[in-house]
Amino acid sequence: MPAFRYEAILADGKSKSGVMNSDSARAARAELRGQGLTPIIVDQISNEGKNKHDRSLFADKLSANELSLFTRQLASLLEAGLPLEQSFSALLEQAERVYVRDLIASIRSEIIGGRSLSDVLKQHPRDFAEIYTALVASGEQIGQLSRVLSQLADFIERRNALVQKVRLAFTYPAIVTVVAFAIVIFLLAYVVPQIVSVFANTKQQLPLLTVIMLAVSDFVRGYGVIIAVVFSVGFWIWMQLLKNSGIKMRWHSWLLTAPLYGKFERSFNTSRFASTLAITIGSGVPILQALQTSHDTLSNVAMREQVESATTAVREGVSLARALSNHPYFPPMLIHMIRAGEVTGNLPEMLGRAADAQQLELERRALTIAGLLEPVLILVMGVVVLLIVLAVLMPIIEINQLVR
Repeated sequence: MPAFRYEAILADGKSKSGVMNSDSARAARAELRGQGLTPIIVDQISNEGKNKHDRSLFADKLSANELSLFTRQLASLLEAGLPLEQSFSALLEQAERVYVRDLIASIRSEIIGGRSLSDVLKQHPRDFAEIYTALVASGEQIGQLSRVLSQLADFIERRNALVQKVRLAFTYPAIVTVVAFAIVIFLLAYVVPQIVSVFANTKQQLPLLTVIMLAVSDFVRGYGVIIAVVFSVGFWIWMQLLKNSGIKMRWHSWLLTAPLYGKFERSFNTSRFASTLAITIGSGVPILQALQTSHDTLSNVAMREQVESATTAVREGVSLARALSNHPYFPPMLIHMIRAGEVTGNLPEMLGRAADAQQLELERRALTIAGLLEPVLILVMGVVVLLIVLAVLMPIIEINQLVR
């Protein structure tokens, strides 16, 4: 049964909008009139149009918080014993944003038509990742959809919290960098030339620091825009080069061993790998499919390649711990936890503990890096501003000495 978005007028003249399911637009208008409403607009929500829209770079989609809330509410409604159709009806009433209402109405109409939830979610890959649909399909197969959705909601919430903590850790250094750069450019481009030019007109021999600062100021004023364009073009070229698989592989391999940042990169990807593998295996997904799903969540292609190699080894009968131990980028702690899980038959729990440990390590490293960046940035900015102030004050000090 298709879904329709409508706008109608109440008996008291107020307008009302919403989403409803009906056999056709004419039936939808008749149903609205039967409710005492005067329909103004009744448009069908097309799945085909939505999928085409999903391919756009700037297409609307569920935010991370909306996806988490959607999953948690659906799990709660199913645990309360509501059928899937009624659960989506309740979600439809609670949805606030138009896009979310349209999405839920579209899913609900497909479910009423007899399709499974996992098949319907696969039609919206921009909103529901492959791991999401794979876990939903697993929950449907084992008859534990509400439990799997509850675990999935926990997983999404933990992932969102981790990303939020990392972003917050680097927000202050980023703000300091931007502000410091803007202040220095302003001083060099406007303040220094106007003040020092007064002394240059007196034919007085300027101090070396002042001469250097004037040269830097002239360079910034004359070539600043060109430098900005060159950096922008260079960044664009670098992004194009990263589309080459060989260059991207070498770059990501270097990131894993880079000073200070390398351990952060490894911890971030290891945490995502372990947590995804824990929830997929714990939800009944076969280990080979779980490894493939976990592989897709990694942002580093070098670690992806190692997971592919480990997957091939597992397919040939090698244990997961042994397969991963042949690759250097996965920490020994993760290997030991996986080996213990395989021996005790409790692999999902051990993977979950390993993921929690890697998440704590990642948070610690993020705070450490941010803590190191803050004083370094402040110190560099202070030194640069001090040099600029000295370049301005030194001619004034020399004139005062001559007057005395």
